[in-house]
This record gives sequence, C-alpha cells and structure tokens, in this order.
Amino acid sequence: MNRSQAAIRVSELKNAINEHNKKYYVLNAPAISDFEFDMLLQELNTLERMFPHLITEDSPTQTVGSDISTESRAFRQYPHKNPMLSLSNTYSREALAEFHNRIAKTTDRDVEYVCELKFDGTAICLTYKNGQLFRALTRGDGTVGDDVTRNVERIKSIPTQLSPVSSGQIPWPHEFEIRGEILMPFSSFRELNALKEENGETPFANPRNAAAGTLKLLSADEVERRSLDCFLYHLIADIPGIDTHWQAMEAALQWGFPISKHRKLCRDLDQINEFLDHWDTERTGLRVATDGVVIKVNDFSLQRSLGMTAKSPRWATAYKFKAQQAATRLLSVDFQVGRTGAVTPVANLQPVLLSGTTVKRASLHNADQIALHDIRLGDTVFVEKGGEIIPKVVGVDLEARPEDTVPFRYITHCPECGTLLERDPEEAKHFCPNRWGCPPQIKGRIEHFMSRKAMNILGGEALVEQLYSKGMVKDPSDLYDLNPDVLRSLDNWGDRSTENLLKSIEASRSVPFHRFLYAIGIPYVGETTAKYLASHFGSLDNLRNAPEEELTQAPEIGEKISSSIIQYFRDQRILIMLERLRAAGLPFSQSADESARVSDKLGGKQLVISGNFSHSREEMKKLIESHGGKVISAISGQVDYLLAGEKPGPAKLQKATKLNIPVINEADFLRLTGEIPPEGTVFEAEQQTTLF
Repeated sequence: MNRSQAAIRVSELKNAINEHNKKYYVLNAPAISDFEFDMLLQELNTLERMFPHLITEDSPTQTVGSDISTESRAFRQYPHKNPMLSLSNTYSREALAEFHNRIAKTTDRDVEYVCELKFDGTAICLTYKNGQLFRALTRGDGTVGDDVTRNVERIKSIPTQLSPVSSGQIPWPHEFEIRGEILMPFSSFRELNALKEENGETPFANPRNAAAGTLKLLSADEVERRSLDCFLYHLIADIPGIDTHWQAMEAALQWGFPISKHRKLCRDLDQINEFLDHWDTERTGLRVATDGVVIKVNDFSLQRSLGMTAKSPRWATAYKFKAQQAATRLLSVDFQVGRTGAVTPVANLQPVLLSGTTVKRASLHNADQIALHDIRLGDTVFVEKGGEIIPKVVGVDLEARPEDTVPFRYITHCPECGTLLERDPEEAKHFCPNRWGCPPQIKGRIEHFMSRKAMNILGGEALVEQLYSKGMVKDPSDLYDLNPDVLRSLDNWGDRSTENLLKSIEASRSVPFHRFLYAIGIPYVGETTAKYLASHFGSLDNLRNAPEEELTQAPEIGEKISSSIIQYFRDQRILIMLERLRAAGLPFSQSADESARVSDKLGGKQLVISGNFSHSREEMKKLIESHGGKVISAISGQVDYLLAGEKPGPAKLQKATKLNIPVINEADFLRLTGEIPPEGTVFEAEQQTTLF
C-alpha cells in the first residue's frame, strides 16, 4: 500500500470508527460487535504506525470514545480531576505475553499483577467528600463527563454516605475518587426488553447498552426501577499505608464499596492464564455480563514509572474473550407480527448447544441485517448470545454454503393478513399498517389492555384467542359489554371463571388514570411515560388537545413520542373506542389523590419515620409523598433522613447516628418542605439534636 492509498483507507477507517463510537457510546445502539470494532481500530493503528505522518490528534487511536449527551437540557458537564483513559486490549495470549515481557524489562523485581473480571457496563467516576457522595460523572470524552449524580444515588449498591471505619482499619480520606462500571443484571435486562417489545419499542442490544441508556434517563425514579448495579475497581487517592492496587481494593471493600470478589493476585504469566481459562467458561454463570479480564500491575510505584500513553495506561491491559459462537444450519425463517404491527424475522435453526443451552431459534433483527450478511436458507450460520442472553445470527460460513442457495427475499406482505408492508424511513423494521384488520395486532392490543400493569383484568392469551375468534371482543371497549351467558359458552369455562373475570373487569374501572393511559396502547408510551403524561396533563382530554410544542415540553417526551400521540388521536376508530370506554366508566382524569403532589422538594429522598407527631403517622407519610419523598420502614445506608418525633425508637436513632444519617424533627421537616406550621404549634421533639 502506498502513501496515497493509505491516506484514503485511514480516512475511511476514522469515519467508520467515529460513527460506530457514536452508536456505541451516545445512542447505545451498536451496529457491529466489539470484535469487529476492535479489528477496525487495530487496522487503523497498524496503518498509522506504517505512515506516522497520517496520525492526527483527533484520531480514534489517540482519543477516548465520548458518551457526552448532546441534549442541551439533559446533563451538566464537569471536567475530570484525573483523565479517564481507556484500556488497550487484545484477544491474543501472545500479545498478553508481550505485555508482561515489556514490563518485566523495566524492573529488576518480580512483577505482581491483579487480575479482575472486565464487566461489560458503562464507566463511572465517583467523587466523595467527607465520606459523602459528592459527584458522579460518566467517562464522557475522557476529560469532561456528564453529571449523573442524581441517578447514581438511586443505585442501591453505591453508598451515598460512608460508615465510620472500625478501629485498626485504614480511614477513608477527606476527598477521593473511585471508579468502576455501572451494570444491568441479566434479570433486569430481560424484564426491560420484554417491556420494550410489548410497547413496540426497539429492545436494547445487550445489558451494557441498557445500563448506559438508563444512566442517562432524566427520571431518577425510572433509574431506580431498572435495578442497576455497580462494581468499582480503581481508587485514586494518596493514602499512607496503601502501596498497591490490591491493598486499595481491600480498603475500599472495608469502607462499604461494591468490589468484586472475582479477582486474583498473580505472580507470573502462568497464573494469569489459569485465571483466564477459568473465567472463559465460568463467566456464563454470573448474573452480570463480562467480556474479558483486566490485568493490572499491582505496585503503585511501578505503575507511576510505566506511565501512560495519550489514550491508555501502560501498566494495564484487557484480555477480551471472544463471544461464544456455534455454527448450525438455517432451516427456515418465521415472521412475527407484534401488537404495534412491527414485523420481526426469526431464524429456525437445526438445534445446537450454545453457552449451556440448546438453541433452536435466533433473532435475524431486520431486513438490513439479513442483506448485510447475505443470509440464505440452507446456509451454515454463526449464532451468538447477545449479552450472553439473546441468541442472534451474526454471520455465515460461506465455505459451507450449498451451491443451490439463492439470495433471501424479504417478505413484502404481512404474513398474517396479507397487507402490503410499510417501512418507516427512520426505523430498520417493516410493519403492517392494517391496525384494525390484522389479527395479532388486534389480539395483542386486547392482551396489553388486560395485562397486570395496565387494567389487571384476569385472563391471558388463551382467553383473548377465544374471545376474538368467537367475535365477542374486537377491541378493549368490548370487554365491558361481556355478560355471564356469553362467557359460559367459552371452552373450558365455568361459573367460577365467569364470576372472577367479571369481578376483575368491574375492578378495572377504579385503576389509577396513568394505568388506563398505559393500557390504551399509544405507541411508544410505556408504563413510566404514561405516569409522566398523566401527571403533566391530568386528563386524557388535555393530552388529546395539547399542541405539539406543549407535548415536547412534558417530562421525558421527545419528538418521536409526541408525534405518536398526535397520530393516535387522529384515528377515528380509536376515538370511537375511547368514547365507549368513557361511557363504561373508565378513569379519564387523575383523581384528587393522584394529583396531590405539592412539590418535588423531597424528590427521590427516602425517609424513615419514628416516634409520635402532631400529625398522625399516616398524615406525615402523605405529606412526605406529596413533596416527592418515599417512606420506608428500615434504616440503611440508602436512607436520606430519619424523621424523629416524640419518643423515637432508640435502635433506629442509634443506627442512624452510626450511618451518619441526618436526624430531623417535625419542625425541621416542615421547614425543609416549605410547609408552615400552624401558629402556636408546639413540637415537643424540637429539642432533639439535628444533624445536617
């Protein structure tokens, strides 16, 4: 390759890598695998070494991929006190040996390493002052990160207040940084993606993207609901008595930080390789995603002498596991139609063992992915588990391709109703526009309406299938016209079943407004978004009549959701259905209790109540909730205040003091929330010591 050819290829690689960085870090929607990305970066690095004049300061080999939010209203940015660099990585044991040999040549001492699992999440930098969480920043571009403190405070494994250290332990410093990885456990990932698919939204590709996307939500309540977790692995502080990384992690563990137990002190390359061999298979049994092992020089003085490059430390590297794959034959392709009309291609495979389970079906994503890999019926395909969970077809063994295969032709019409499929220019998926005549869409909407988090009407897929096939229910409003005689005609349906179903239908008339709003199935309006809309607009009529500019100003509502809401209310069949539901007595507006929030002065704060007050305990609880707070029963490190009245429980007082949790009395609480105590009210607990 000559200089001009190299310049062209370097430019192509830079553009491709920058685009993939944006999809990975900002959009949380990677288009290629980590391995494919690393190969692009490796090719660019090789060309830049061959042609040094092509290296520029903004080259992806010289910079860290940025996750900084581009939404001006989203998060404030702050500089990192110490740059957050990325790690060099390899898939090769030979390259790992070269890493060790290079370091060994710099010292006449034996080199110790700490091997730690490389968790597949999103990086976080936590700053503590006086034992309290002060700020949480994302990696950003390595020098500046997004402030996500409010969201990080909702992650239960991250302490917001450190406990006093025991006698003989190394005390935590006045101010320090500790870094790690925010993760989404597999169980939470499955639940979140199931909900996204139910709402017609694109599911996250893997737990890493789900964690990164969750950390950038504007709602701390939703962050808490998604049950993120965290492991920390890098302490930045000059602490007497701590001379190695292992000692630092042991101290952080004593201070209450989540430090992984899956780490090992290794004294040679053989021990490192033993650790790699063990976790290459055992990691599949973990509850969170891992994609490799990080190998770090243990001694801090040696770390300092080895130094850094512009992008990564010279004293650490990551050995990345290749995703487990299996090769098997593609037998056929099914096309599934969801309640929103989205069409999903699914591969039927010759059964194959992958990561401990037998895989018979796998996602083909969409028409673009099928064309990209030129997947054909009869091909031998490579299957991976995305995030170690979801089987997906990632490529084709072209050498094993039968001679008689032909390019795959994606369907043009709905497999259920025969309607010509459409494709949104901004979406990769095809969809069926026959909203009112496509059976899986109709049945899917009814099932969604009846679901537990919506109207909680008893029944399931089998019941809906019968109701629909017998012409009893065509849309959710028909449920309120069902009578006992009609229901008794159903197969395997008796008096008890009829009574229970009718009772649950009657009870559904009293669900909160936000659940009804979720139940009616506005595309892209999930359970949480429905709560925001209900709180902001107060009634379905207000939502329906809101202009687009008002919709986009509501919390968590962007152009995509606002456009979907507008289109939903333009459908005359929808309006007829809604009027029937109104006549059936369904909640079209928030009740007084639902609208009772006064302020957000306690937004996200958790309080424990103990003792007697001038108000009843139930009134105090409602008062806390009206200002956005939450009442819990037990003292823990996650509690923000102990609200102590007269004769509070001594055990709770003692534990709150031990955990440095502020203890406030009734007067403090009323001042905190802006409530004005009635004139002349005497608070006997006002003599209680308060700690802020």
